[in-house]
Amino acid sequence: MKIIILGAGRVGSSVAENLVSEQNDITVVDTDPVALAELQDRFDLRTVAGNATHPPVLREAGAEDADMLIAAASRDETNLVACQVAARVFNVPSRIARIRAPEFLEHPELTGEGGFYVDHMICPEQTVTDTIFRLIELPEALQVLQFAGGRVSLIVVRAYADGALVGRPIRELREHIPGIDSRIVAIFRGDRAVAADGDTVVEAGDEVFFLAATEHIRRVLAELRRIDAPVRRIMIVGGGNIGLRLARLLGDAFQVKLVETNRQRCEYLASQLPGTLILHGDATDEALLLEESVGEMDLFIALTSDDENNIMSSMLAKRLGARRVIALINRQAYADLMQGSRIDVAIVPSQTTIGQLLTHVRRGDVVAVHSLRRGAAEALEAIAHGDARSSRVVGRRIDAIDLPRGATIGAIVRAGPEGTSEVIMAHHDTVIRSEDHVIVFVSNRRMIPKVEKLFQVSARFF
Repeated sequence: MKIIILGAGRVGSSVAENLVSEQNDITVVDTDPVALAELQDRFDLRTVAGNATHPPVLREAGAEDADMLIAAASRDETNLVACQVAARVFNVPSRIARIRAPEFLEHPELTGEGGFYVDHMICPEQTVTDTIFRLIELPEALQVLQFAGGRVSLIVVRAYADGALVGRPIRELREHIPGIDSRIVAIFRGDRAVAADGDTVVEAGDEVFFLAATEHIRRVLAELRRIDAPVRRIMIVGGGNIGLRLARLLGDAFQVKLVETNRQRCEYLASQLPGTLILHGDATDEALLLEESVGEMDLFIALTSDDENNIMSSMLAKRLGARRVIALINRQAYADLMQGSRIDVAIVPSQTTIGQLLTHVRRGDVVAVHSLRRGAAEALEAIAHGDARSSRVVGRRIDAIDLPRGATIGAIVRAGPEGTSEVIMAHHDTVIRSEDHVIVFVSNRRMIPKVEKLFQVSARFF
């Protein structure tokens, strides 16, 4: 696929890194030639220096025969206008824009046909906010991902020594929770993937990936680790877009304190968040944290734009007694170093957002993609089409499907009568039907093209 990416910042470079490894023809456009040179040194892609809202620049980038434009510049206006130019001047078939302002998201008539011609809008701040909120609802988890409109959840959890299933083979999971079907799709022991078959023994410290109907998640979690008390007291550090969105989402259901260094921003936050205690100060100040009883917090969340401040304030809060800490870390290398130490969860915004973009890039009818293990693994939801002659999956038992190594079909969501649906955990003898939503876990992203090919319908179907 020929893709033009506008913006060589964190989101744009992360998208380029993910897509160029899958043999796409990538061109990155930015006004900063230094950033472009760094990208070109790292990856096999083309770069064009210039303003992508200008038709000559898009023409030089290959817009006349491009399949997709991903506008990920820092300014919403630039991304919107670039999509409009790509559509009206070059007829680029698919256009995706990164948008920060919620007003655009609330008024699709401004961005669709007749407006800025944006096919899909991605809001990284909202995606990160939603990710954190799911971790607040399930404080035991390292990652919470949802499929099929929330019917199925993929939970990543670290197994603890006191878990009922720890030290025992996976096949005993069903015996522990009769009547509830779930599926452990992967186990990572350190940086090494461990085959998750019935005889595999779960060890303390393992990173376990399991699928279950969302309503059964807590029952399955209890088999792997103790269930934490619900989160009630939260301290948020950073009153930027994400901090404000999260505090609004939490509302009056939680006791929230928000720490912000800019006094003028504090005044604005106080006007927007009447139920939140706004504190002016520096969260790396031990005296401030002690004064505000950080040791009594169920959750400490550092969301400033400074990685070092987020890391230091989170480590300090943990040392002072905060039960659980989450840090927003833009640099992947920092996140890899910190998660699992004094920082319970490190969130990398670019990796949180990349799944939404990959959903529109994947071949076949893919409706959801989630990046896992800091981009090393992936989970996707694909719809099976066709019949036994035209499809490589429809009408076949799962043990008869030629899945690439490291790929596991974990669950199926099948439509029922009158708009209902059924969640089916995948077993070796499960037969896939046309229009099933199939959830696939892939431990090695290099296998993704082979998985995509499985869900592409043969021309004979038409």
